[in-house]
Amino acid sequence: MAAGAAAGAWVLVLSLWGAVVGSQNITARIGKPLVLNCKGAPKKPPQQLEWKLNTGRTEAWKVLSPQGGPWDSVARILPNGSLLLPAVGIQDEGTFRCRATSRNGKETKSNYQVRVYQIPGKPEIVDPASELTAGVPNKVGTCVSEGSYPAGTLSWHLDGKPLIPDGKGASVKEETRRHPETGLFTLQSELMVTPARGGAPRPTFSCSFSPSLPRRRALHTAPFQLTVWGEGRGGEGPKLGRAHSESVALREGRVKPMATGTTHRCNSTSCPFPPPEPVPLKEVQLMVEPEGGAVAPGSTVTLTCEAPAQPPPQIHWIKDALWVGRGWEP
Repeated sequence: MAAGAAAGAWVLVLSLWGAVVGSQNITARIGKPLVLNCKGAPKKPPQQLEWKLNTGRTEAWKVLSPQGGPWDSVARILPNGSLLLPAVGIQDEGTFRCRATSRNGKETKSNYQVRVYQIPGKPEIVDPASELTAGVPNKVGTCVSEGSYPAGTLSWHLDGKPLIPDGKGASVKEETRRHPETGLFTLQSELMVTPARGGAPRPTFSCSFSPSLPRRRALHTAPFQLTVWGEGRGGEGPKLGRAHSESVALREGRVKPMATGTTHRCNSTSCPFPPPEPVPLKEVQLMVEPEGGAVAPGSTVTLTCEAPAQPPPQIHWIKDALWVGRGWEP
């Protein structure tokens, strides 16, 4: 008796709901049209069908009229019974259901879960470092991705392999913002590294964006290589020495013209050249590019302070009689 009652209950459920088509997960690109088919509906009128939806545009289930109405710009029923969304948006994420009855009386239900996505352009690295110093924290750069939905993730790579922040040798500061009108996301990831002394002298960094939807390959920035210099004595930063062999310095591409000669850098705590002899500071030169410093508003002026001496002197910049970089500037 119990088994017979259970069987009767199942028959009752099927007779009430008809044939149910399993729920389908649909992903659609923002701004593109989307067509959802109503299973079991006759291809031509007369038709017995009902479309209803529950999305970000509705507070509850919304039943659409086959005759059309104010919702036609968002979603409208086509002559074959399918539902057309002319330009799908973030607010169209949700559930869409159709119930159709064939001419022989068979009822079929369709159920769709719709999610939307937007793939941004390739990420970019802004404010990249020009070099790194071993043994101290260095900012490598900030990776930026604009215009994604859902947000997705940014990842850093070192020498072609994923760089896992450990809070010691590498740390990442992340920020996610959402545009108040478009709803699209902007992601930022700032990488700080502390190169180990005696480690790789020229590491290569890159950044990638991985979308949440759909499953696609990550978008990568162009890789860039940085030189790691040994920490100078007395905390003076990268070690500087007089170039006793100009041809070597030129071949390495690190010679810079100075008022009293040329300089090069050594990427270890001991310089391969003989110890430089002390040279007193005689004059300080300020170079301005472009010459004269007259530029249009918003343009860039580069100031270069040249103070040839040995050991290298400390240079401080002063703006409006205040030291720049000490937190005293206005």
